Amino acid sequence: MNLEALMKDNIELIPAKTIVNRVKKSAEWFGADYNMNIYRGCSHGCIYCDSRSDCYQNPDFDTVKVKENALRIIRDELRRKMKKGVIATGAMSDPYNPLEHETGLTRNALELINAFGFGVAIDTKSALVMRDTDVLNDIQLHSPVIVKVTITSCDENLSKKIEPNAATPGERFDALKKLSGAGIFCGVLMMPVLPFICDTEENIEEILKQAKNAGAGFVYPAFGMTLRRGNREYYYQKLDKYFPQIKQRYISAFGEKYSCTSRKAEKLWDLFVTLCGRYELIYDMKTIIRVYKRGYEYRQLTLWD
Repeated sequence: MNLEALMKDNIELIPAKTIVNRVKKSAEWFGADYNMNIYRGCSHGCIYCDSRSDCYQNPDFDTVKVKENALRIIRDELRRKMKKGVIATGAMSDPYNPLEHETGLTRNALELINAFGFGVAIDTKSALVMRDTDVLNDIQLHSPVIVKVTITSCDENLSKKIEPNAATPGERFDALKKLSGAGIFCGVLMMPVLPFICDTEENIEEILKQAKNAGAGFVYPAFGMTLRRGNREYYYQKLDKYFPQIKQRYISAFGEKYSCTSRKAEKLWDLFVTLCGRYELIYDMKTIIRVYKRGYEYRQLTLWD
């Protein structure tokens, strides 16, 4: 979609000088070498989203905006990069938000990633990622590909409260099944496991069972969440609305802490590890990176612009 079409559809454009940025410590988050965000803001409405924090200076977070001339910037940056690698997308804004149906910018960016010989690591809560299976298959002919689908609960009524505008858990598991069936390495980001809300043995068991049935290769967990100024206030407002009495439990348990780890974390971790062994799901970062990059190491080190 061109600039005139975006403006005609009343899609807000924001200026950008760079989009594909080098990641300083790639081994810490799924082995990504670069990070890419075409959109700013997100309309999924997840009540816990850290991207609402004041430090990101995006007070109108629920309105999705498009970075102006995104594809031109991405093309120029990929053309100039001396080192090939994996480009991550979805850290700050879901690349498959509803606007993507209209703009196709994420798909176009994947086509550029393919053309310039890079790999890709996608984070999403949307089933729309299935649309781009063909491009992902093309990319993995030369570079690593991994798709991470966030699933925090299998309970659709609960999910509707904490992730009101995202795809249902069932739709996300269906996306995993179709991606894995197409030969794409994919799995579950089981995070955040919200204290006092999602941190039950039953929830962990059901997520892992359905992940296995969907053909997921891994599940990566976080038994807790983060809270800081901006998203803390928003989160507490939603707790008052949907989960009366729980806000006080957060205040008593965590105070002003940034990291809010479930009081059941140790017990849930033991269960998680046991079930991952039963279902043959990998879960530690180093192994996940090694598996999805297997066979590409030499190419990624020796391919130069």
